[in-house]
Amino acid sequence: MKNASGMGVGMGAGIAIGVAIGVATDNLAVWIAIGVAIGAAMGGAMTAAQSKSNSEKEKNKDE
Repeated sequence: MKNASGMGVGMGAGIAIGVAIGVATDNLAVWIAIGVAIGAAMGGAMTAAQSKSNSEKEKNKDE
């Protein structure tokens, strides 16, 4: 999973969570939309963390 996109993983996880809650509450459409929003936030955070980690690794290589 080293080459996995943070956004893709986050969106997948968010949609899965939204579908699970949507089926449990019998309100699938609303929870899929909420899951997409949560997934986008998770994906953005993972992508930012990944790029920060990569830039720190590059900085340490130069030293």
